[in-house]
Amino acid sequence: MLLACASGLIAANIYYAQPLVGPIGAALGLSPRAGGLIVTLTQIGYGLGLLLIVPLGDLVENRKLALALIIVAIAGLLGAAAAPHALPFLAAALLIGIGSVAVQVLVPYAAHMAPEAIRGRVVGNVMSGLMLGIMLARPVASLITELSSWRVVFYLSAVIMAGLAAVLACRLPLRVPVSKLRYGDLLASMGHLVVATPILQRRALYHACLFGAFSLFWTTTPLLLAGPAFHLSQGGIALFALAGVAGAVATPIAGRLADGWSRAATTFAMLAVACAFLMTHVAVEGSALALGLLVAAAILLDFGVAANVTLGQRAIYALGAEYRSRLNGLYMATFFAGGAIGSAVGGWTYAQGGWTLASSVGLALPIIALICHQTERPSDGPR
Repeated sequence: MLLACASGLIAANIYYAQPLVGPIGAALGLSPRAGGLIVTLTQIGYGLGLLLIVPLGDLVENRKLALALIIVAIAGLLGAAAAPHALPFLAAALLIGIGSVAVQVLVPYAAHMAPEAIRGRVVGNVMSGLMLGIMLARPVASLITELSSWRVVFYLSAVIMAGLAAVLACRLPLRVPVSKLRYGDLLASMGHLVVATPILQRRALYHACLFGAFSLFWTTTPLLLAGPAFHLSQGGIALFALAGVAGAVATPIAGRLADGWSRAATTFAMLAVACAFLMTHVAVEGSALALGLLVAAAILLDFGVAANVTLGQRAIYALGAEYRSRLNGLYMATFFAGGAIGSAVGGWTYAQGGWTLASSVGLALPIIALICHQTERPSDGPR
C-alpha cells in the first residue's frame, strides 16, 4: 500500500501540466503550436532519467536512490511554480521529469519483494496506485487552477513530495543490489539487453504506440473542451478528466491476467485504445452526445493503456532479477519517448487540423501496435 501510494503521488508530477497547457502557455507567452512542449519537456526529462538513472537500481541501494530523486523532483516543482517566463518553466519541467523516475525505482523494488507466483498481481497492485496518480493528476490540477492558480498546483506538490520523502525514509527497508558492475559498464550492458531481448523490443514498441496515443489524447482534449465547440471551464475539464480515473481499475485486472492470459489481454488493450478514438467521431462535435462519447472514450482509452503497461512490465520482469531495473528503464524510456512525441504531435496537429487530424493520428498508433503484436512468435520470449 505504501509503495502504491508513493508511486501514484510521484507519477502525478508528470501530468499536472497536461490539462493546463492553455493557461500556462498564456501566462508564460508560449504560442498554441508550442504549447505541447510544456508536457513534452517533462516526458523528455523522464525518459533521460529512465535511461541514465533508473539502471542504478541494479547497483545502488534502492531507498537512497529513490529519496535522492524525490529531492530533484521537489527542486523542479518549486522552479516551475516560480518561473517568470517560458524558458525557466521548461527547464524546471525537465527537472520534474528526471526526479519523477523515482517511481520506476519503486516498482521493480516491489517486484523484487514479491514471490514469482504472484509477481504479476503485486506489480498490478502497485501499478494501480501509479495509474490512479496519473489519472487523478489531471482533474486535481484543473480544479486547483480554477480555484486559485496553476502555480499553486506545483507548490502543493512540492510540499507533498517533502512529506512523502520523510515517510519513505522511515518505512522502506533497505535493498542493496548484488551487482558489482561499474556505472559505465552498467549503461553499456543496456545496449546488449536491447539487442538480445526480443520481448523487451516488442513490449516497448507496443506501449510506445499506446502511450503516444494516450499523451496525444490528453494533451489535445483539454484544448477541444475549452474551445468553441464545448466552452468548458477548467472545472468542467477537471470533471471530464476525473472520468478517466475509472480506467485505473485495469491495472490489478491486467496483473492477474498477466499470470497466464497475457496475449489475449494485450490484443484487447490495443483494440480498446483504437475504439476510444473511433467513438469520438460518432456524434456531431459540440453536442451533448459528443461530450458523453468523449467521456466514455477517455475511460476506455485509460483502461487499455493501464492494462497494457502492466502486461508489459510483468513480461519483462520475468526475464531476470539481476537486471530488472535496467530492463524496466529501457522499457519505460522507450514508451515515454513515444509519449513525448505524442504530446508534441498532438499540439501541432490540433493547431493545424483540429480534433479530426489529431484523433486520426491517435487512431493510427494502436493500429500499428496491433499489427506488430499479431506477428509475435513464441520464440520472442515469455508473454
